[in-house]
Amino acid sequence: MRSRSPSLRFAMASWLVLAIGLLLAPAAWAQSIQPLDRIVAVVNQGAIMASELEQRVEQARSQLTGRGIDSPPDQTLRRQVLEQMINEEIQLQMARSANLSVDDTELNRAVRSIAESNNMTLDQFADAVEADGLTLASVREEVRRELIMREVQQRQVGSRVNVSEREVDRYLEQQGATQGVRYRLAHILVALPQSPTSDQVNEAQQKIQRLLGELQQGADFAQLAAAESDGGQALDGGEIGWREAGEVPSVFAETVPQLDVGEFSQPLRSPSGFHIVKLLDREQSGQSASGQDQRAQARQALFQRKANDELDIWLQEIRADAFVEVRL
Repeated sequence: MRSRSPSLRFAMASWLVLAIGLLLAPAAWAQSIQPLDRIVAVVNQGAIMASELEQRVEQARSQLTGRGIDSPPDQTLRRQVLEQMINEEIQLQMARSANLSVDDTELNRAVRSIAESNNMTLDQFADAVEADGLTLASVREEVRRELIMREVQQRQVGSRVNVSEREVDRYLEQQGATQGVRYRLAHILVALPQSPTSDQVNEAQQKIQRLLGELQQGADFAQLAAAESDGGQALDGGEIGWREAGEVPSVFAETVPQLDVGEFSQPLRSPSGFHIVKLLDREQSGQSASGQDQRAQARQALFQRKANDELDIWLQEIRADAFVEVRL
């Protein structure tokens, strides 16, 4: 009998990060941007407008500044932001086709969680948002979008993941020195399409080697990720956050434990493309479990790892299947 799948915690475009970024954004950009009646991208039957792109570019620039990361050149930043918006639009179209929605109870709970994470009451959060030239209603809609995309990801990717008892046994045997260890990671991705040609592989290899050379010459990892990475976390400086040892993506699993804090890897190949991973920090949680609890934790960790791997593949698949026309 197949066990119930653990819940997914996808890393891409976290609504919490997004909302905090909105909170920290300067008021000026929200007031200065004028709507532009020009389409910058057609996505299937939908469209992305220039005014929407400019708003998101300024938001991304503010978020990078808040992280202490220099923004890429304007053209590069626009390209990165537009690609993110295209991926979001595809997922939102899928959600509409499936009649997915987020009710007000779930949305209120999410917004309240964001306020609490900023050590604010909901009223204080609303005041802070309005002081930055935004409205609580607009922030709520952004959070609603993120929750809907997370639901799409859970449905589409969760159904593709299964963890066997044999895999749990093997994981527990191999865990060893990494038991209770958490890693804070960042990565740069040079993506490959499905079934790439030899020329596409060679081009991606050349690019990842160029990026590796820049890092070895002292380039800032976060700045390079923001400008060059094809990963969903590019505009977060490539950071994918804290991961339990068992939740580290498969492509990084053997390499990360060997890295010193602050060190980055040689290029690694996965079905998604070529990666460079950097270990930002590590910590020992000190928590241990036994018996059935230990197996449950192992199953959750393996499920999350496989879900993260599948998510990257799925995002490439839906992007490849969509009709997209960029008009920058």
